[in-house]
Amino acid sequence: MLRIVLIGQGNVATSLHAAFSRKGMNVGMYSSRTGLSDLPQDADVYIYAVRDQALAEVVAQVHVQTRALHLHTSGSMPLSVFGPDKPHAGVLYPFRSFRKEAPIDDFGQVPVFIEARDVDDVAAVYTLALSLTPYVYETKQSDRERLHVAGVFANNFSNLMYGIAADVLRGTSIPFSALLPLIDHTAAAVHGLSPAAAQTGPAVRGDEAVMAKHMELLTDPQLREVYQMLSALIRRRS
Repeated sequence: MLRIVLIGQGNVATSLHAAFSRKGMNVGMYSSRTGLSDLPQDADVYIYAVRDQALAEVVAQVHVQTRALHLHTSGSMPLSVFGPDKPHAGVLYPFRSFRKEAPIDDFGQVPVFIEARDVDDVAAVYTLALSLTPYVYETKQSDRERLHVAGVFANNFSNLMYGIAADVLRGTSIPFSALLPLIDHTAAAVHGLSPAAAQTGPAVRGDEAVMAKHMELLTDPQLREVYQMLSALIRRRS
C-alpha cells in the first residue's frame, strides 16, 4: 500500500486527507509551519497542499529518498518548483473550491488535473488521482493556468455577485433565500446549454427602460459602474 504524506493542514489538505482515508489509504497530514521536523522520510508520495507563495520555500525544506513522488496541488504553479533533488514530480490539481466547514462527501464528482515530468510519473499520478475520481485529465501548465482563471470567473466572481445581490435586498422584506431558486436554475441551465445560449435579462433583450430604472435604484456609484460595465459586456457578447 502506498504511504502518502500530505504537507499542509488547510482546506485542500484536509479534504484530500479525508478522501484518501475513505479509500483506506495510509495517509498522514503534517503542518508546513513547524519546520517539518517530524516528516516521514520513507513515504512513497509527498503532496504539497500549501499556498502558492509558500510552495517553493516548503519544497526546499523536504529532503527524502529520490524514489519518492512529489506533487503540488496548485492551479498556477509550475512543475519546475521541484528541483533536481526531486526527480519524480508532478501536479495533482483538484478543481474545486474547498472549505473545512463544508467537507466533500463524494470526491468522485471532483475533476482532477494532472501533469508530470515523464511517462512513468504521469502513469503514477494518474493512478493516484483515479483512486479519488474517474474525472482525471492530463494537462500542460499553460492550460491549467487558464483553467484557474476560468474558475475565478465561474466561482469567485459569481459568489461576489451573490454578495452584491444580498446587499441590494438589504432593507427590504425579501430574504436572500428568495434568490436561491433562480441561482440554482441558472447553474442547472448550463449543464445543457452553452453559457451564451442560457444568457437572459434586460441587457441581452436590449431593454433600456428596465436598465435605466435599475440604475436609479443603485445608489452606490461603484455598483452603478459595475452594472453598466457588465450590461455592456452582455450586449457585446449577445
